[in-house]
Amino acid sequence: MQPADVNPVFDASAFLATCSGRPGVYRMFDASGNLLYVGKAKNLKKRLASYFRKTGLATKTSALVGKIAQVETTITGNETEALLLEQTLIKEWRPPYNILLRDDKSYPYVFLSDGDYPRLDIHRGAKNRKGRYFGPYPSAGAIRESLALLQKTFLVRQCEDSYYRNRTRPCLQYQIKRCKAPCVGLVEPAEYAEDVRHSVMFLEGRSNALNAELSANMQQASAALDFEKAAELRDQMALLRRVQDQQSMEGGTGDVDIVAALVNPGGACVHLISVRGGRVLGSKNFFPQVAIEEEAQDVLVAFLGQYYLGSHERDLPSELIVNAPHEDYPVFIAAVQELRGRELGISYRVRGTRARWQALAVTNAEQALGARLANREHMAGRFDALAEALGMDEVPQRLECFDISHSSGEATVASCVVFGPEGPTKSDYRRYNIEGVTAGDDYAAMHQALTRRFSKIKQNEGKLPDILLVDGGKGQLAMAREVLTELEVPPLILLGVAKGTTRKPGLETLYLNDAAHEFTLPGNSPALHLIQQIRDESHRFAITGHRARRGKARRTSSLEEVAGVGPKRRRELLNHFGGLQELSRASTEEIAKAPGISKKLAGLIYAALHSE
Repeated sequence: MQPADVNPVFDASAFLATCSGRPGVYRMFDASGNLLYVGKAKNLKKRLASYFRKTGLATKTSALVGKIAQVETTITGNETEALLLEQTLIKEWRPPYNILLRDDKSYPYVFLSDGDYPRLDIHRGAKNRKGRYFGPYPSAGAIRESLALLQKTFLVRQCEDSYYRNRTRPCLQYQIKRCKAPCVGLVEPAEYAEDVRHSVMFLEGRSNALNAELSANMQQASAALDFEKAAELRDQMALLRRVQDQQSMEGGTGDVDIVAALVNPGGACVHLISVRGGRVLGSKNFFPQVAIEEEAQDVLVAFLGQYYLGSHERDLPSELIVNAPHEDYPVFIAAVQELRGRELGISYRVRGTRARWQALAVTNAEQALGARLANREHMAGRFDALAEALGMDEVPQRLECFDISHSSGEATVASCVVFGPEGPTKSDYRRYNIEGVTAGDDYAAMHQALTRRFSKIKQNEGKLPDILLVDGGKGQLAMAREVLTELEVPPLILLGVAKGTTRKPGLETLYLNDAAHEFTLPGNSPALHLIQQIRDESHRFAITGHRARRGKARRTSSLEEVAGVGPKRRRELLNHFGGLQELSRASTEEIAKAPGISKKLAGLIYAALHSE
């Protein structure tokens, strides 16, 4: 960023000259007095000075600095107090440049009412009803799973009290063996109380003790020749064991939350898995609002602060497992200790079951973010933004992007991926094996791939894209223009995507139709997110094809094509020289010295190894 980018209204030098070097919180405001950003710092002066340096700022930070008209600071006793104050201010004001956790709903609990025949229910909000609360659970879906299991296993009622009080005969739940019909007196209070007690044991996570008790009761019933009761207890144990197998995550124990953050072009996802007593209560996805250049670890630490420090009623585990390290974790742990009076451990490098938990959370975050990005409504919105950014009268319906992949010119592959307003059109994806061009000549490779693709348009085959994206700068764009002109392809929009000087995501340079029309888009632009997603998908598709082609070529040794060199002789040659690389370096005379190799055969082998 150049000095001219800094807001001239704000005198950064004068401000920093009087700024304290102590820990604290800073608040940045625009000219209208609107709060832009809240941050914390161990050293306020050093942290704030980093915003006003001349170079090296991220796009989001540059945009923020350009709007600053006033900065206010609050000094705190230590960094922990700064973190607590920062989270309070973010929760209250929700500044636009902070990473925001958009989750305003209260978390659900399982509620067990009082009375002779209590009911189980989902509860949100203030806990002002008489009874017991279990949770909180990460989602209502997780509670419904638990309640469905309890209804099948212990037949505790879940109907509304108004419905329960006005029954004169058993309802359908009794008929399908999901309730014992206490509404019409078909179960004794003592038996029902025992079912409720067992349900409570399950909700408290004491599944092992519950299984042991049910097993002992089953043995007693069997010894008393009450086989019907024994069979009922057996079925209850089977149901509990099944759900334990599903929820134990391969033998885990303890109260743990596993939190994984993922940032991709187009958005971010934080996936949280809650484990209590070794039993998975459920999981939930969060989609915080971030800019492209945000790192996963920064999103993660911002999430932890807002999630665990933002609500006193939220259940706090004894350990957090995360998928990225961060220097601010000790500060967060100290803040939890001060605010919640609880000790909390954070683990990043884990083994065994905990490593599997961590991997599962990352996988879920990847899938959830992928599904969100592929969402039709979300994708359509980004197509609208792209049309606006390019000044198009109509929203494009078909985008194609080309990319080239090779290893030092070996096994060159070009890819073509296709996107529409509903997402990727994978049936139209194509790969082109590039032949007959100079190794490493990306321009010639692009020329060949585009010629093969758009020759079909000239032959009235295939569909014409509205926008053709080329992963590369001015040279690749000119090559694409040359091919379209040669083939007399009907007019379409050409978009070149260059990585920019820093080669960082969010700082791409774009070229519209020719090199003279150079422009950039803001890092949080939905149009740029779409361009990056298509570009990254094209790169993935190209490199996958390249690796497959390269692997196939390398599995076929050059020696296999030499007449007179069979499997046994190939083995002996490679053993003699210590591998194919050393054999390739040998001269014809040196090859001829190998056992069983004549001078004529040595010449053929040398020629085969140096044919390219």
